[in-house]
Amino acid sequence: MQNLKPMVWFLVAVLALSMPLSAFAADANMPVYNPPTRGAPGGRVGGGTRGGSQGNVFVLSVLAPDHSGFTTSEQPSLYWYISNPTSLPIELTVMDPQGVQPLLETRLPAPVKAGIQRVRLADYNVHLAPGGAYRWFVAVVPDADRRSKDILAGGAIERVEMTEDLKAKLAQSKADESPFIYAQAGLWYDALRSISDLIDAAPQNQELHKQRTALLTQVGLPSTNE
Repeated sequence: MQNLKPMVWFLVAVLALSMPLSAFAADANMPVYNPPTRGAPGGRVGGGTRGGSQGNVFVLSVLAPDHSGFTTSEQPSLYWYISNPTSLPIELTVMDPQGVQPLLETRLPAPVKAGIQRVRLADYNVHLAPGGAYRWFVAVVPDADRRSKDILAGGAIERVEMTEDLKAKLAQSKADESPFIYAQAGLWYDALRSISDLIDAAPQNQELHKQRTALLTQVGLPSTNE
């Protein structure tokens, strides 16, 4: 019997380590992302700490899950993160579901400050059709003549139809409840957009920043130091 307590604590520790991050998010009253059970394979690529030829060293990442993330929006927002500002050219590419023809290839303005960046596809008249997984990439270009040196991060996004049940839940909810509802429904890009909209409206609200950080952590994204 004297050996029972150490064994119990060992099992508790093992169970704690095996718990998904979403379980801890729930305990902390944070939105819990429920990944979809269907969708195209593949997701986030690249990212991590990178260095440019001009002495630029930074973390570059798209804010996407490691699978094809869902949205109900025809013209969603895409989010990416850079840890330091850079003077290097930055390009955005959105590929069609067949991966043959770019829907969008454009030069983005260099970030004014480090942190989370937003691209509204509506600003570029890009529309997503339901049912196909679109790949999208952010590239920092250290040398325009040697594109193999591009610093690249990418993700996948798929548009799905909003269910009547979800419409009803959103209609009956407050704005600050939307990220929770979208995350639970497995709509990554909608959850991220809704919490980011709340942060844009109240940038000093640290609770909102913690909620967004919880979402990012649940899909293995690096800290954005919010």
